[in-house]
Amino acid sequence: MMELIQHLTSNLEVDESQAKGGAGLIFQLAQQQLGDSEFAQVASAIPGIGDLIGEAPAAGGGLAGAIGGLAGAFGGGGKVASLAALAGGFGQLGLNPTMVSQFVPLILSFVQDKGGDGVKDILAQVLK
Repeated sequence: MMELIQHLTSNLEVDESQAKGGAGLIFQLAQQQLGDSEFAQVASAIPGIGDLIGEAPAAGGGLAGAIGGLAGAFGGGGKVASLAALAGGFGQLGLNPTMVSQFVPLILSFVQDKGGDGVKDILAQVLK
């Protein structure tokens, strides 16, 4: 887990708690969107993934959460609502919601290094 956090803090202008929270939000989304067997493959590649998920801010309100709820209500749910929820969580961490687009490729690259192309592809289907 610390290897991923160091990877994020050295490549982005974020502190350790923001890196943990942002990664946690992304893995939390994966856990919610993937089937158990698919998420288990991702989790096996990332030791401490449960701890990272625990670092994610509580799902919540804010404008992005409201947008996500509206997108779901009008049939635009799925990825639109999920990405809006991620943006809201990033805001709670004191990060610009656009930072999601900077976290995702770094996390996908890390997952690919640790678990191979198959595991990266599983995670990528949630994030693209």
